[in-house]
Amino acid sequence: MLSRPLTGSPAAGIIVGVMAAGKPDKEAKAAAKAARKAQSKERRQQIWQAFQMQRKEDKLLLPLMIGAVVLTTLVLFGIGFLFDVQWFLLPLGLLLGVLFAFIIFGRRVQKTVYGKAEGQAGAAAWVLDNLQGKWRVSNGVAATTQLDAVHRVIGLPGVIFVGEGSPQRLRSLLAQEKKRTARLVGDTPIYDVMVGNEEGQVPLKELQRYLTKLPRNIDTKRIDQIEGRLSALSARGGPAMPKGPMPTNAKMRGMQRTIRRR
Repeated sequence: MLSRPLTGSPAAGIIVGVMAAGKPDKEAKAAAKAARKAQSKERRQQIWQAFQMQRKEDKLLLPLMIGAVVLTTLVLFGIGFLFDVQWFLLPLGLLLGVLFAFIIFGRRVQKTVYGKAEGQAGAAAWVLDNLQGKWRVSNGVAATTQLDAVHRVIGLPGVIFVGEGSPQRLRSLLAQEKKRTARLVGDTPIYDVMVGNEEGQVPLKELQRYLTKLPRNIDTKRIDQIEGRLSALSARGGPAMPKGPMPTNAKMRGMQRTIRRR
């Protein structure tokens, strides 16, 4: 006895629906996979470009990286030789050596970048923008026509004001911002720090580390509350500061005129 075709039946509708739903899922997974591959390729290209640039400026980079690989491999091979497991530890030594080489590469690139940015207007703002974690950064909450600037950071320690520029001019700016902020944040701790290499200042390259070592005094909920209260201060606007470090030989007159108009 021949069975009837399923066309038009409820079972057929279910099967068609499942097949139709499966197709977009496969397409979405394929698109996500392609996007991940593209991001991975772009990341490798960026790393390679950074390596080429650093290699041209840093003559010690290649010797240090090669030395890290060779030395680590030899050390683990020697330890393995004592216990007759040298061939097992050899690939492990190579992997660790490559890891140490990448660490050396990253630190020397970071040192070069900070070295070029140090002393330039907007360098501290650039460092703060690269903070990772629960930080709320507002750049240029106060500034002068000489491009001295105070940046506000809200995080687990509380409210931190970061100043860059002339210490003499920054003291009054920092005091003013702390006074205005204290009225709105109650007993929340308020810190201030000046970026620089003089006594009592924090070097640019150590700014992120300095902030992350501050004690944790508030939670995320409190951070949101403080940010909402201080949004009115940011809404008033102020002299616009550059998003990143500016060349030390850049012409300042046009920018100073722009700041005065604001």
